[in-house]
This record gives sequence, C-alpha cells and structure tokens, in this order.
Amino acid sequence: MVASPDVIKVGIADMKIAKEPQTIRTSGLGSCVGVVIYDVIAELAGMVHIMLPSSNLFKGKIINKAKFADTGVRELVELLLLNGAQAKRLEAKISGGAQMFQFTTKSDLMRIGPRNVEAVKKELRMLNIPLIAEDVGGKNGRTVEFTLETCMLQIRTVNHRVKEI
Repeated sequence: MVASPDVIKVGIADMKIAKEPQTIRTSGLGSCVGVVIYDVIAELAGMVHIMLPSSNLFKGKIINKAKFADTGVRELVELLLLNGAQAKRLEAKISGGAQMFQFTTKSDLMRIGPRNVEAVKKELRMLNIPLIAEDVGGKNGRTVEFTLETCMLQIRTVNHRVKEI
C-alpha cells in the first residue's frame, strides 16, 4: 500500500469520501472499526473510522460524529447521499474490532472492539444497508484500503497475510 495522490487517508475518528479512480484508506484499526459504505453505480465510497460504540455518554459541547458508531455511520450515509449516492444502492464492508488487550475482568465495558462491531452492524441494519463482507475480531491491528474500481477491501493485519474481501 504505497501512498499516492489518489489515496484518500482517513484518520482516527475521521470520515471521508472518495470517487473513482481514488482509493480510501485508514490505519490504526485495533478495537476501532473501519466502515466502508459505497455505491457502485455512482462510483462513490466513504469510510468512517469508528472508535466507540455509542455517543450516549458524551458530555461535551461539540461532538465528533465520526468517533461513534451510532452517529458516524449515519453521518457517512448522509455525506454519500449529498454527493450523489442513492440509498437503495448502498452496500457496506467492515474491518477491525479486535480485542487488543486481555483483562481479568469480564466487564462488558472492556470489550470495546466487539461492542464497536455490534454497534456498527446495528446501525447498518437500521439503515437497510447490506453488509457484504467483514473481517473483524481477533487480537491484531489492521490497515484497510478500499478500491472503488473493484469494490475490494484490502486488509493488512499485523503478523498475518494481506487479504481482500
């Protein structure tokens, strides 16, 4: 994955869109989830780098919607629709949601990765966006890059081979 001007980089708790022939990439997916939503016909894709499952506990004045599954997925869909995508054609692929650390407690609060995955899937279901493929869980970080031309999500996982879904 060599950087080029046609690679749109998405940071942590960030979201961006790309148009053909661009690709869109994010790294640092440990417990975070990279969500790609795309419209093949419009040749448009977006990615959001989700850090936490819910914005319910947010107490600040200005919320970063990309940070949370419940706000980030919806915000990305709105951005795609504003740029020419059609809701009925949207599809999704996700990656990440690792359980990066082992804890002696079984507290649900410490299951950030699995909770992020569950929250993202819930939002996609509520928005009637089919989840076409996923590579989630495990204990290793990932870097992902989505290519609009092929609609493939390339996944580099630490200490594993590169795969495409």
